[in-house]
Amino acid sequence: MLHNNELNHFKFTPSVWIIPTLMLLLNWFVFYVDKSFHLNLDLHGIYPRTLSGIQGILFSPFLHGDLNHIASNTLPLFILTTALIYFYRDVSLKVLVYGILLSGFITWMIGRESYHIGASSLIYVLVSFIFFKGLKTQYYRLMALSFAVVLLYGGMIWYVFPQPEIVGESSISWEGHLAGLLSGFVFSMRFKTPDYVKDIQYDWEKPDFNPQEDAFMKRFDENGNFVNPPKPEELEVVEEEVLVQPVRYVYEFKEHPKE
Repeated sequence: MLHNNELNHFKFTPSVWIIPTLMLLLNWFVFYVDKSFHLNLDLHGIYPRTLSGIQGILFSPFLHGDLNHIASNTLPLFILTTALIYFYRDVSLKVLVYGILLSGFITWMIGRESYHIGASSLIYVLVSFIFFKGLKTQYYRLMALSFAVVLLYGGMIWYVFPQPEIVGESSISWEGHLAGLLSGFVFSMRFKTPDYVKDIQYDWEKPDFNPQEDAFMKRFDENGNFVNPPKPEELEVVEEEVLVQPVRYVYEFKEHPKE
C-alpha cells in the first residue's frame, strides 16, 4: 500500500507508457523507411571529431544497422524509459534529452573513426542514472529498482571497455556505451529529485523523539537488555498527604413574613 508521499511522487499516468511507445515507433519507422528505400541513413550517425559528424548526436539514437540491432535495443529501451518516467517523473525529460546530447557529444569526442549509431548510448544513460540515483536517494523502493536494474542489465558493464574482440571494425560502439554510463552518473549527481521519505506513523519516527522519555524505552538498561517492570507487591507505596479543609457553615436569617 502506498503512503501519501508515494502517491504524490509515483503516479501511473498515460505518459508512463505513451512516451516509451512513441520512441519505439519512431525508431522502427525510421528503420523501416531506411531499409525499404535504401537511404543509407547510417551516414547520418556520429562520426567523431568531424564537423559533418556532429549531426549524429541528434540522429544516432534513432538509427540502427540491422534487424538484430534494433530488436536488441527495443525491450530495454521501453522498460527503462517506463521506469524512468514512473519513478523520476520530474527529471525524466531532462534525462532523456540531455542524455542523448551529452552521451552523443562524448562519443563524438572519444569515438573511433567510424559511424556510431543506435539507441544503446541512451540505454546506458538510463541504466546508469536509475542505478546511481536509487543508491543516492537511500529510499527503499528506488534502491530496490536499482538492484533490479543490476540484476537485469548488470552484464552490460562489460561492453563499456575496449576488448580485443570488439576493437577495430566491430559493430559494437563501446565508446557510446561508456559515454552513456558517464552521462547517467553525472545526471544522478546533478539532477535533484523529491525527498522520498516515509510518512511518519509512530512517535519513534519523529525527529524530536527522545527515547529517555518514552515509557517503553525506559524498560531497557544501559546495556540494551530488557528489564521487566516491577511486580505490584514490590512497588513502594507512598502515602500522599491529604490536606483537609475545615468546613464552614454560613447561616442566613430570614424574617418570617407577617400575616
